Amino acid sequence: MLRKDGPAHQMERKAIFPSLSPKTVRNVWQAHYESATQNIIGRLKEEREGDIVTDYAMPVCAQALKVMTGLTNMTWKEMDRVSQGMIDGCSNYAGDRNIEANCNDCTASIDRHISDRIRQGLPADDMSLLNVQQRAGLNDQQLRANIKLAISGGQNEPRDAIAGIVWALLKHPKILKDLKRGQISYLQVFEEFTRWIAPIGMSPRRVTQSYQYKEIQFDPGDQVFLMFASGNRDESIFDNPNKFNPHRDTSKSITFGAGPHFCAGAWASKALIVEVAIPMLIEAFPSLKLKGEVNFSGWAFRGPLSVPVGWEN
Repeated sequence: MLRKDGPAHQMERKAIFPSLSPKTVRNVWQAHYESATQNIIGRLKEEREGDIVTDYAMPVCAQALKVMTGLTNMTWKEMDRVSQGMIDGCSNYAGDRNIEANCNDCTASIDRHISDRIRQGLPADDMSLLNVQQRAGLNDQQLRANIKLAISGGQNEPRDAIAGIVWALLKHPKILKDLKRGQISYLQVFEEFTRWIAPIGMSPRRVTQSYQYKEIQFDPGDQVFLMFASGNRDESIFDNPNKFNPHRDTSKSITFGAGPHFCAGAWASKALIVEVAIPMLIEAFPSLKLKGEVNFSGWAFRGPLSVPVGWEN
């Protein structure tokens, strides 16, 4: 679906919409998010320190993705592994054969899990991405490709956003205080963080028709890179763009893209992060503190490698 345009793209996007619509996210998926996240928080409370990336953001996102895709037969660790493997494969511009082999292994794992779920059968009223595509009559190739697309974007980017937002709040205690006092909302924090450090910083595209911009000529077949991270820090749009400031107007940011290919999972991602993952963590661990340096990695896909934290029980 990502590589299609016009009627072909619209048809598949319409087919998956029932699974990812704001109504379904609110009435079906959010309860799953909350239940899984509460279990993860319960296990964390037995400790006094942890890593927000591996101990919280990874399982929170993977458990959500399992139910949304319909691949409840996959462990959360496998969900994270296959997503990361595909992301690594997508950004393998140097052509590393080991990365390519691992990516192929990850897509094969997803195919096996899809086949198992199809053989098991799903309830008629199931709203998972697997089931709604079957009901819409998409063929097997379309169905599998769209689930892989959802996994590649539905695990890593929310994971990086959750971990990154926690780091940003702990590094900016005044902003965290404003959040707790209700002077800014969780949505404002989310939208500003994803503008400031876009989890998807770049996306490659191929030119389909001749176009000239100033003195640069683009011809059909040329490959271009759309730099979301750069656009989100455009000095002509955002005042002092390199500063993390949730009080600013972020309405012109392009974190989720724009136009016909605007991210289909935007509502699901916002609900998971804004309504569940961040507020539940902040409420459960009021004494949360950073316990080490945090380094970010990547430019096509960017996120913290580790966010070590501690808390008082």
